[in-house]
Amino acid sequence: MLKESLQRALQIQNIKITPEQEQKFEMYYNLLVQWNGKMNLTAITEESQVAIKHFEDSLAILKYIQLKPDAKVIDIGTGAGFPGIPLKIAREDIDLTLLDSLNKRLVFLQEVCGDLNFNAETLHSRAEEAGKKTEYREKYDFACSRAVARLNLLCELCLPFVKIGGLFVSMKGPGGAEEISEAESAVKILGGEICEVKEYFLSDNSKRTLVIIKKTKNTPKEFPRHGSKLKTKPL
Repeated sequence: MLKESLQRALQIQNIKITPEQEQKFEMYYNLLVQWNGKMNLTAITEESQVAIKHFEDSLAILKYIQLKPDAKVIDIGTGAGFPGIPLKIAREDIDLTLLDSLNKRLVFLQEVCGDLNFNAETLHSRAEEAGKKTEYREKYDFACSRAVARLNLLCELCLPFVKIGGLFVSMKGPGGAEEISEAESAVKILGGEICEVKEYFLSDNSKRTLVIIKKTKNTPKEFPRHGSKLKTKPL
């Protein structure tokens, strides 16, 4: 059922994967359901819904973004591994970091990576703390985040990780474009430029929005700020 649902969904999106990659998605799904009995990873567990709302949604990025070979990618606030793990299944060449503030989620993702036989760094940290560290700051070609916070806050959390010339992609639902005017000042201050907004539909007709931001200059050293300032005095 998962395989058939995923095949139909990706055919609609014109995204092709191999039989081996299909098998890895099935393994990922089985681990997700198994671990979801131990902790709250996702409210969506039905096979066709996971295929669409998690796997198809994650892979849709590849329709609009050209990831260069061996791109250094960070998934910020990855949760159960979306979109990072599906991207890694489809593009095993990418150098993936999965960041989350909850360590038990990363324990789950470490098992996923082990069972799927690929390498990915799991980073247990808050984004505003890791974004200050030399080994992560402005080191990535591509940063992504899926439905974590409003766009102006996300930009402060995510753009510090992106190198000049790289991209930050915010994955939003149907109202994502409405957050752009609110975030314009933050994007400029943090060294970014909104270059595209892509609105599209998944195979179940649910609407999605990608806000694509290019890093054009270095993020000032004072950003990202501590979480309390982020929320009480957003850019």
